[in-house]
Amino acid sequence: MTIEEEVHFAAVRDAILDGDLVPFLGAGVNLCGRPPNVTWEPGVHLPSGGELAHRLATDFGFKPEWGNPKDLLRVCQFVATVRGTRPLFQDLHRCFNADYPFTPVHRFFASLPRLLRDRGQAYRPMLIATTNYDDVMERAFREAGEPCDVITYICEGKLSGRFVHRKADGQRVLIEAPNEYDGGLLRDAPAIFKLHGTVERTDPAPAAAAGRGDESFVITEDHYIDYLARAGDAGLIPAELLSKLSVSSILFLGYSLGDWNLRILLQRIWLERELSANCWAVNAFADYLEQEIWKKRGVQILKMKLDDYFALLTEAFTGLPLPTAA
Repeated sequence: MTIEEEVHFAAVRDAILDGDLVPFLGAGVNLCGRPPNVTWEPGVHLPSGGELAHRLATDFGFKPEWGNPKDLLRVCQFVATVRGTRPLFQDLHRCFNADYPFTPVHRFFASLPRLLRDRGQAYRPMLIATTNYDDVMERAFREAGEPCDVITYICEGKLSGRFVHRKADGQRVLIEAPNEYDGGLLRDAPAIFKLHGTVERTDPAPAAAAGRGDESFVITEDHYIDYLARAGDAGLIPAELLSKLSVSSILFLGYSLGDWNLRILLQRIWLERELSANCWAVNAFADYLEQEIWKKRGVQILKMKLDDYFALLTEAFTGLPLPTAA
């Protein structure tokens, strides 16, 4: 590693050990660990945003003259407008209703609690934020034998505009008053914060009909406009999570700031930050403009592939000394 890389990975490691790092997982995480030149196959590899858009454009007859068939928001807005959100959500359910393999990113975070305990270190429950719709992160924790909380946003139906908290013990709580909610988050278990919704692996129709369904996908232009309008209200994000986001270092993984919706959401979070904390974004393909946009928000860019990044980050932790016998 270069000196700059050594300094960076030491800072990230220390932030994790101190319980002061929040990873943000974007669609680019889904490509981590995938062999080169291998295209998305449902149930085999997680899709990138462009691959998911192309699948939906093909399924619903989206024509190139209407826009870029790899523009996910545009394609989904077309489907929702012409066919309605029900068939759109049904197709998305089919795409994500599978046991996709864990990427190196998911494996790293799910293995951290045991790795630290084995080395005599305390594991401070981590907040992991994601705008992805799959359930791979929570499945990785379950396979590792680690309980976790899941907080999911609902964008349509009777619960529209609210978050649902599925506790580590399986209890489900609708968050009615985010500013007042005290759900014990981050006390005993990591929390996965799913800002744009999630797939529900069982048949979501009966639960949704009863007002208990958690499946939701913030994925059309209208969804984002509504979401971002609500995000302008400090009461949308549960106070426990907003407080954590306001003081922690943030590690952006698999994001492009070409996504205006992400930039507006981050602006909302940035308004809450009173003290500066290190923030980083890992993107091997960031161009000059994107690097400058990140810099204006106080985020350091690392032009590195996620596969390489997590190999080095894993090395930084496995290099921690094992406890000596008494």
